[in-house]
Amino acid sequence: MRYHRIPDETVRRLPIYLRGLMVSVDQGHEHISSQALAEFVGVQSWQIRKDFSYFGDFGTRGVGYSIEKLAREIKKILRLDVIRRAALVGVGDLGSALLAYPGFGGYGLDIVAAFDTDPEKIGRVVNGVRIEDPSGMDGLGGRDISLAIVAVPRAAAQSTVDKLAEAGIRGILNFAPCKVIAPRRVKIITLDIAMELARLPYYMPAGGSSEHPMTGGSPQPGVS
Repeated sequence: MRYHRIPDETVRRLPIYLRGLMVSVDQGHEHISSQALAEFVGVQSWQIRKDFSYFGDFGTRGVGYSIEKLAREIKKILRLDVIRRAALVGVGDLGSALLAYPGFGGYGLDIVAAFDTDPEKIGRVVNGVRIEDPSGMDGLGGRDISLAIVAVPRAAAQSTVDKLAEAGIRGILNFAPCKVIAPRRVKIITLDIAMELARLPYYMPAGGSSEHPMTGGSPQPGVS
């Protein structure tokens, strides 16, 4: 089912709600109120109710939400109710960590292919996935793979995205620290970890003995 005119911010919060529901299930709960879910995920309860109102009436007055039913509905909205097969391009430190991460399964995502240009890595098996030569990316469409994760250096990011788009990939999560473009039929989400970290100091209190200017000031450890 497709939903139209839903704010992007609402769609971005749905996976957060789903994660909160999973935590609540692990704690043995069967029902949850919007207020309790709000405390789990750090969102105001009115915002949760407003977000859900775009898709229907999931709760029962005086009882709250059935966690199992609500999780099922959110997965259906996000199209996570079926297994989505994904490919990983770039098996460096970050790519290896992504291959080893067990949390994707809870969201219906399964990394089933991996590619790297390093001859020493090609043929190795990481977490049950054999690393392949990038030339094999041409056949992704015939392997029922529609999603891809890009964890390559900046210089290789755009050409990698181009190859994935040509192979029929429809959704790309880009970890390369740069903007990439693709045909309109391909959805790209870029996550620059360094840039996100760079935002944090702005929100931290000024001063403190651990701080020093980038030039001058207190010396770095090990520097005389």
